[in-house]
Amino acid sequence: MWTGLCFGTLFVLSGLTGSAIVWLPEIDSMLNPGLFRVAPAPGVNPDASASITPARVQQVFERLAVDPRYGQPTQITLAARADETVIAWYRNGPSKQASPLLLQTSRQVMLNPGTLQIAGERNWGDIGMSRRLLMPTLFHLHRYLLAGEIGKTVIGISGLMLLITSSAGALLWWPKPQSKALRQAITISHGGSWPRFFHSSHRVAGFFAAPVLVMLGFSGWYFNLPKWVTPIVSSVATVSASAKLINQMPVSGAPLSPGQAMQAAQALYPNARISRIALPATPSMPYEIRLRQPGEIRQGDGATRITIDAYTGSILQVRDPLRAPGGDIFLNWLFPLHSGEAFGNAGKIFISVFGFLPLFFLLTGLAVWMKRKKRPARVNENNCHRS
Repeated sequence: MWTGLCFGTLFVLSGLTGSAIVWLPEIDSMLNPGLFRVAPAPGVNPDASASITPARVQQVFERLAVDPRYGQPTQITLAARADETVIAWYRNGPSKQASPLLLQTSRQVMLNPGTLQIAGERNWGDIGMSRRLLMPTLFHLHRYLLAGEIGKTVIGISGLMLLITSSAGALLWWPKPQSKALRQAITISHGGSWPRFFHSSHRVAGFFAAPVLVMLGFSGWYFNLPKWVTPIVSSVATVSASAKLINQMPVSGAPLSPGQAMQAAQALYPNARISRIALPATPSMPYEIRLRQPGEIRQGDGATRITIDAYTGSILQVRDPLRAPGGDIFLNWLFPLHSGEAFGNAGKIFISVFGFLPLFFLLTGLAVWMKRKKRPARVNENNCHRS
């Protein structure tokens, strides 16, 4: 009970912000069409998949690199549709935050992949309620409590507590192995008593919601504190090593261009869509390419990752969710389930509506708790009158 009261506010905050950021790309694009939408080429369906060649990607990088206002980005996110912009990312300031309470910000520069014209920019991580900053602010509230690494840890621990309280609630609900007890356990009753209604609705809704709450709690715990969760999963199933790779030594010659790195990834997965290209942060670091293959459960950017030597073009590592070991498959399912995208728009709608349930549980739980807190006082008062 006390755990639920202490963490209830965090559960409500996570649920309400999660209901919105399930639709982050859609709402962000609707609020800021100038940043995310462009006119497609004549005769091209706006809903068609974007077709960005390695040569065009190279032109995007070169366009930015020669402009003194921007320079070479650290990463670009490629457009998924013909009417979307390409997003170039720039790290703001040092890679390590001066304070664990500060949010790390990144500069986003959007440009038209067809004309190479700049559509606009913003700082991802800046907090505000303007159209440009609303959805990033909700995301950082959901993930970091607007408090950097400390907030991220608090949210991760709240995910663990949601897992524990949901499991405990299901155990407390569990009725006697009798048909009458089972019917009572899944029936919301009023009988002229609002406390009875609050108690029964809290109990019944909590039982049916418990599996989803357990999943949300566990996945939220993993997203923010993977070092806590991965050893647990790897103890029962194989999880791929996550050590950072470096280029093959000694380094010689000129490094690959972003377009060449993209070509190497396409040669390995010709039917996949390249979604992100991360440039080497230092001369010893490789390229990181992200793709989405047909058939992946992860939507959007996908979950396929290729690490490419920045000088030789050789493949250093491949993370293929369609050919992953058991532990990786389990972990790869967590985000699609957490966001609802595993079941398409129907799943996202379900998660959006479900995000309001923690508020319902907090209110009904408080009502039941306050009623029980008043009961001993009445008993004591009656005893005093009798004496």
